[in-house]
Amino acid sequence: MRSSSSLAIRELPLFPLPEVVLFPGRPLPLHIFEFRYRIMMNTILEDDRRFGVLMIDPATGEIANVGCCAEVLRFQRLPDDRMKMLALGQQRFRVLEYVREKPYRVGLVEWIEDEATNQDLRPLAKEVDRLLHDVVKLSAKLTDQPLELPDDIPVLPVELSYWVAGNLYGVASEQQALLELQSTSERLQKEAEILISTRNHLAARTALKDALE
Repeated sequence: MRSSSSLAIRELPLFPLPEVVLFPGRPLPLHIFEFRYRIMMNTILEDDRRFGVLMIDPATGEIANVGCCAEVLRFQRLPDDRMKMLALGQQRFRVLEYVREKPYRVGLVEWIEDEATNQDLRPLAKEVDRLLHDVVKLSAKLTDQPLELPDDIPVLPVELSYWVAGNLYGVASEQQALLELQSTSERLQKEAEILISTRNHLAARTALKDALE
């Protein structure tokens, strides 16, 4: 049996979630309680444990066309056939068409990857990492809380770009735009812009806090 990664196009059960954008390598804890998704999870647990996550725009109700495949790592059955599970983001995909919509959506999807490049992305990745540390230091100073980045932040540019994007909160539309990019360089540049804006905002608030103390 071939793994799903060896297939360019495949059918994939789809799980649309409001304002949730999953990235490769990022964890996704879930509490499954809706009947249709309990059916879906029970089905995939007997197969390759994979399903697709797509963001629902809460303002329009529209489901994104690009998402990320997730693989169930572990699960726990609860009363009433509910489940708690932890999934991990795998590959990004684009929905080509919906094969069926009941009892849950199944789509025909194609995998998407970042375009190959000869550009050395390590300097850009180091800049993003530096900005990330600046933001955390300023956040810690502003809140008077000890904040530290985890030790396992990826070093490789592609993985780092997914890590940063997956840890942006409250900006699902920006996360979706980052997910859809197929250029690691563009994704890192956009993330650098977001981090610079955040750093400047935090620096201004910190300066005001210092002046008032």
